[in-house]
Order: sequence, then structure tokens, then C-alpha cells
Amino acid sequence: MSSIQKKVLVTGADGFIGSHLTEYLLSRGYDVRAFVYYNSFNSWGWLDESPKEIKKELDIFAGDVRDPNGVKEAMKGCSAVLHLAALVAIPYSYHSPDSYVDTNIKGTLNVLQAARDLDLEKVVHTSTSEVYGTARFVPITEEHPLQGQSPYSATKIGADQLALSFFLSFDSPVAILRPFNTYGPRQSARAVIPTIITQLASGQDKVCLGSLHPTRDFSYVDDTAKAFEAVLLSDRTVGQVLNAGSGFEISIGDTVNLIAEVMGKKVEIICEAHRLRPEKSEVERLWADNSRLRQLTTWQPTYDGLDGFRRGLAETVDWFSDQENLSRYKIENYNV
Repeated sequence: MSSIQKKVLVTGADGFIGSHLTEYLLSRGYDVRAFVYYNSFNSWGWLDESPKEIKKELDIFAGDVRDPNGVKEAMKGCSAVLHLAALVAIPYSYHSPDSYVDTNIKGTLNVLQAARDLDLEKVVHTSTSEVYGTARFVPITEEHPLQGQSPYSATKIGADQLALSFFLSFDSPVAILRPFNTYGPRQSARAVIPTIITQLASGQDKVCLGSLHPTRDFSYVDDTAKAFEAVLLSDRTVGQVLNAGSGFEISIGDTVNLIAEVMGKKVEIICEAHRLRPEKSEVERLWADNSRLRQLTTWQPTYDGLDGFRRGLAETVDWFSDQENLSRYKIENYNV
């Protein structure tokens, strides 16, 4: 995939990462078709909030990734697909796993089949660091064993293996990007960083959370969007699995304290039992080795290390602290 003038389909374009990626690609001059989830409100998700100059360039396709015909129709005329559409909330996967199989596995199969039938030049499939489970060694390379510690991660492992099988069986030009814990403006409050920020921004001095000791490799959404572009443009990424993480590890507890420092707040943490994952399902440690992605593409994280994390948090806090943005979140409710 060498020309940015060719049309790119982004599935899940209405979501957190997908909307940032779509806006980034359009700002870079790409011709983008945004696949959004069909609904009777005619909502484009977060793309409804895009600047006017972005919205006028959008080619919107409303559909459902679980529908093979719709996926194929959306892909017609495109040269590549960046496949982000998925169900991602881990707690919700505990009581509705069937929907995760349909969306994450069958949806990915639909994308792969359509791309093969239409002879697309590149398929970039989105994985997740959750497929590794609790780290057995750090930093985590792409050769780390896979372990489905939640129905969500199990379906993403299945989707990843399907994508690789199409490369091995049919020589499909598939690459797998494996983002670690992406954060930034617009993220759902089901994720820990928005959970912390929204509670503090609403005036609370007590933050309700689950487990504090697990560590994560948090990656700012701008770095994640640039990783997708880098994988798209590099022929060397075909058939590869690539970690997109900052290469920096921090505990949830230390993340709370850093956010409080950025916001100039004092905070008391309350651990609530209903926010805890089942004991054997908790992923205790994630820390990315991103060297393969750096070696095979031009990508480098710009929000890496403690200073980069602090900068990314400050930009995230600024967005959530805007009352119009904050009002979109039901802070009093635990969001699964």
C-alpha cells in the first residue's frame, strides 16, 4: 500500500480509536470511507463531533460488521481496510460472550472474506494486548504465549488467528496491529483513565476503582493512530503481528496519583468489589516491547516514558474537563 490517494475503509470509525484514526487519515490527505454502526438515530458516533472540514470529507457507510453482505458492499472501491470494529468492554463480555463471538470473530471473518474476494491490497486487523494475559516475561514481545483470561480476549485471539490463517492459506496481505492500553479524549468511561478523570473533574475527591496493583502500558491515541498508518504503508508488515505500546509500565495506583497531580487534586481511592475482575481473569501486568513495529516501519511513539505519559494525560484531562464533554458521561454509574 504505497499511495495515500487510494481509498481506505475504516471499520469501527465511530468509536474512540476509530474516530481519531479517521480524522487523522483525512488530515493527511487520505480518501477514507468510515464504516459506522447502523442505528435509527443516524448517529455517526464520535464522528458527529468532528470539525466541519473533516465531516465534509467523510464518506460514511452505516452497517453492521456481523453482516457479510454489508461489509462487502462497504469495501467495494477500496484498496485497503483498517479493521477496528469490535466489542471491547471486558466486564460486559462476562455476561454476554455470545455477542463477542459474533462481532469479534464472525465480524473479522466477514472482513477477511470480503477483502479476499475483492482483492484488496492490505488488511490491517486490530488486536489487543489483552490476548497475552498476565505477562510471563517483560517486556512482552509478539512471541509471548497467548492466554484468553476473559471472553473478550479469547474472541480477539480467535480473530487474530483467523487473520493469520488467511495470510498463510490464501496469501492475503494481512497485518495485525496489537495496541496496548490506548487512552485519550473521547474514551469510554469503562476504561480506567476516563473513570478516574471524570470522577475528579466532576468535583469528587473520592475515586471508586477496582484493583490498583496491576500494571499497564498506556499509549496515547495519537501514537496509536500513527501506528495504523505506519503499518498500512509498509509492505514489510504483511504477515506480521506488531505491538503498538509506549514501552512504559505503570501501576493503576500510580496512574491515579499522577492524574491527581496533573489536575491539582487530592484524592482518596475507594476499591469497590463489583469493579474487580474475577481473580483468575485479572491481567496483572502488561508492558510492551515495540521494537518490531519500530524496525519494520517509520513509527516511533511520541508520548513514551513518564514525561510522555504526563503530557498525554494533560491533553486528556483538558478534553474531559470541558463541561460539554464531561456532560456526556454518566459519572454516577459504573460503566461496564
